[in-house]
Amino acid sequence: MPRQVDHEGRRRLIAEAVCRLADERGLEGVTLRDVAARANVSMGAVQRCFRTKEEMLVFAVGHIGERIGERVRARLVRSPAQSAATALGHAATEISLLREEHRAEARVWLAFVAQAAVSEALAKTLKENYATLEDAFTRLVSEAGADADGAVPLDPRLEARTLLALADGLTAHVLIGHLTPRAARDVLHAHLAHLWER
Repeated sequence: MPRQVDHEGRRRLIAEAVCRLADERGLEGVTLRDVAARANVSMGAVQRCFRTKEEMLVFAVGHIGERIGERVRARLVRSPAQSAATALGHAATEISLLREEHRAEARVWLAFVAQAAVSEALAKTLKENYATLEDAFTRLVSEAGADADGAVPLDPRLEARTLLALADGLTAHVLIGHLTPRAARDVLHAHLAHLWER
């Protein structure tokens, strides 16, 4: 009887190999041959999962987005009684990728963001990820504003977009060494605190 292949599991294994190589060499250093070697699968196995390198990269960036999303959801589930403002702070901290254990993921994420400027397929995937986050942040900003004794932000969607842009910017500033992770967290928390002072 032929052996059953877990195609989705193999695709995730390949995505992890893409991420490790991208962290070491940047996306330009990611080749199908090297991905196959790093994932310990044949070139044919990689090509059966992904027709092109771009398709493989699109899947990999979606894979990273899912991991980050899972961590955000896990932080929110840990304390369901927390306020919307606290939940927003936890979510923003997670997507900023400021912790040491997420440094490699941050490097890879920003490599994908840079590549998306010239890849329509990557840009489409990233826009979908950001749209999902923006909707969640907009809801949390609205709820937190309603809880803050009438200090509702003028435009929850604009505040959500600002927070997402700030998170990405802080990620970049930490990676290049302009800010320490602690200084970046201070910037993020100060911004969040000012939202409810209106």
